[in-house]
Amino acid sequence: MEYEVVIGIEVHVHLLTSSKMFCGCGVDHGSAPPNSLVCPVCLGMPGALPVVNRRALELGLMTGLALHCVPGGVSRFDRKNYPYPDLPKGYQISQYDLPIAESGWLEVTADDVTRRIGIERVHLEEDTARLVHTGDHSLVDFNRAGVPLLEIVSRPDIHSPEEARQYLSELRTILRYLGVSTGNMEEGAMRCEPNVSLRPMDSDTLGTKVEVKNLNSLRSVKRALQYEVDRQLALLETGQRVEQVTMGWDEDTGRTVFQRSKESAHDYRYFPEPDLPPFVLDPDWIADIRDRLPELPSAKRERLVEGFGLSSYDAALLAADREVARYFESAVAYASRMVDAEGDSAPSPKSICNWIVGELFRLMRAEGTGIAEVQVRPEQLVELLVLMNRGQINSTVAKSVFEGMFDSGQGAGQIVADKGLVQIDDEEELTSVVEGVLDKHPGPVAQYLGGKEAVLRFLMGQVMRATSGQASPGVVGPLLKERLELRRE
Repeated sequence: MEYEVVIGIEVHVHLLTSSKMFCGCGVDHGSAPPNSLVCPVCLGMPGALPVVNRRALELGLMTGLALHCVPGGVSRFDRKNYPYPDLPKGYQISQYDLPIAESGWLEVTADDVTRRIGIERVHLEEDTARLVHTGDHSLVDFNRAGVPLLEIVSRPDIHSPEEARQYLSELRTILRYLGVSTGNMEEGAMRCEPNVSLRPMDSDTLGTKVEVKNLNSLRSVKRALQYEVDRQLALLETGQRVEQVTMGWDEDTGRTVFQRSKESAHDYRYFPEPDLPPFVLDPDWIADIRDRLPELPSAKRERLVEGFGLSSYDAALLAADREVARYFESAVAYASRMVDAEGDSAPSPKSICNWIVGELFRLMRAEGTGIAEVQVRPEQLVELLVLMNRGQINSTVAKSVFEGMFDSGQGAGQIVADKGLVQIDDEEELTSVVEGVLDKHPGPVAQYLGGKEAVLRFLMGQVMRATSGQASPGVVGPLLKERLELRRE
């Protein structure tokens, strides 16, 4: 029997607010001493009353609108009961049947197929405390208790581990564009809990779902889901049942492991939070937030392709980070404003893109820096490319100059002048270099004269080495052929 993979994903996102969801305590970003950002409200003291964080509501609504959700006319907080030591009150304030937004969608492309994944709901809640396990006991840090969380629940519309990975990648990019969250999974700012099941192909009945936890990277999500699909398939093919459980992902062994039986909604005993009345979302407030939404990743990718002639692949690389896309567009805008008295053409958007996704990304990866820390300003990159267009430096020298710019923040012209890197195009000077190279390599010369023209590339490289990469390829190429032909006589 053939089976279809069915995946739904719950994503919990730490919101970028300065205070907690229901009190004025500051939000811990990992630097505060344990249990130093607490008060009677987030410690669950009797008689303490919560107050809703308006900024968290705004960020939640902004996310819902970006995901094409319908804002709730009336929304409400509920009590979600479960007896774990990381919940000081013995319950979590969350939302159940009246979320802040619902019924949206997100388009995802996986394996060259674009599909629309339904968004069931977007709702707000508070985070739990953090448990620190040491030896045979556990410690509790309540700094995280009450931090605003946004939960985004997809419909079971995802049909492969790769599609799940792409869904999470696109969702994270949107959250970063909105400034709602850092989305850093390795720091716990974005946590995902996929539910995966298998059902007979063409069946409308969902199979028994298994929840997977402890996923801290997109790579882990794909690996864990693939392992779980294979595990469930092996059970079904041998006539065994899949149990509804929560599994944890063990990154070291590359397998899922049993954690606990899975709770259902009735286990949580939801009921309306008595200390917080329902609230009405003002249509004018919703309209104002909608008007302030930035250009989203999908629209930016489309504009980069249509407006600048980039490939879909290049557009995706640039648009994956809003600040990288802004850097590219700033460079293109600067290039378009340039008026060169000598008639030089400004660098094209494609050439600017190539340098960003090539050399700039390479240096950023090597140094472990983000675009915000890059010292090379967009206009400085354009000035470097102009020097290439003028023939003052070649591509080899340009890469060396760019590394200097990246390290020091100096302009291309200054580095070229300080290091004497202006391209050599004097034919008399280069003739002397070429003759010296030919005299030093009689073997390759004989091979060329014998019909093996491929060695011309080797000889060109030797000339470039002899001139520290400053020789003009446009001059050296014809000159090499000319001096080689003279040696036939």
